[in-house]
Amino acid sequence: MLYSIIGEDVANSLSARQQARPAHLGRLEALQDEGRLVLAGPNPTIDSDNPGDAGFSGSVVIAEFSSIEEAKSWADADPYVAAGVYKNVTVKPFKQVFPN
Repeated sequence: MLYSIIGEDVANSLSARQQARPAHLGRLEALQDEGRLVLAGPNPTIDSDNPGDAGFSGSVVIAEFSSIEEAKSWADADPYVAAGVYKNVTVKPFKQVFPN
């Protein structure tokens, strides 16, 4: 089943986010290589693809896991969690309707 993982950043997370980014991306690439990643990306703090020093307010990942427990375990092990980038992470089942 698909799950949405929504991470909400702490204030002024940009520096910690940049430091943990390579490890964070490595985990996403592994999901992609396994054919389990639907989409992933950050939420810019401002209305811009490149927010610069304004940074990001969070991230969204939609991926396939065998259970919500597996999805939560995966999310809890994210380098952004360990680095203190996220203040909150929400994991919910996700039903993809479009594109089909």
